[in-house]
Amino acid sequence: MNALELLLGRRSCHRLVAPAPGGEALALMLRAALRVPDHKRLRPVEFIVVSGEGLDRLGALFATAARGAGKDDATVERARRMPHRAPMLVIVAARPRPDDTVSVLEQQMSAGCSVMALQLAAQAQGFSSVWRSGWLMFDRAVHEGLGLGPGDQIVGFLYVGTAAGPLPPAPSVDPEAFVRYF
Repeated sequence: MNALELLLGRRSCHRLVAPAPGGEALALMLRAALRVPDHKRLRPVEFIVVSGEGLDRLGALFATAARGAGKDDATVERARRMPHRAPMLVIVAARPRPDDTVSVLEQQMSAGCSVMALQLAAQAQGFSSVWRSGWLMFDRAVHEGLGLGPGDQIVGFLYVGTAAGPLPPAPSVDPEAFVRYF
């Protein structure tokens, strides 16, 4: 599969099962994620890889955050189960570095690009994933529970594993509907 086929065939997969990437496959994903555009090579990103019992710990953290945010019991229980949507979850956080030239937004965008690179690197190796967001991404109790600081921001939850079944082809989209020439 060449790079264009990989980009044009990128798919989110919502039904993920074991195995998840590990060892060299995971290392390749992380190396690819560190190759995204990164002005001045500040590396304003941290990857928190969660699997095994870590999924239970993260579920407990999510449930505690949901309860603290005043969510109803059904939402608290759903939050507890969220990490178990896949055998592995990679939490990607932007950790902006002080710099007079590179804005916080630019550093957050770099971290966001790393989620896409992780996803494509997983797909290139035969794995599947889905990039999720949601209110937990912005919950400060979740950030604190993960050891993130007040200036840090989660930019994505990448659920990774193996597709539970065949995926339909990626739909074709006409780019002209999204383009304007100046």
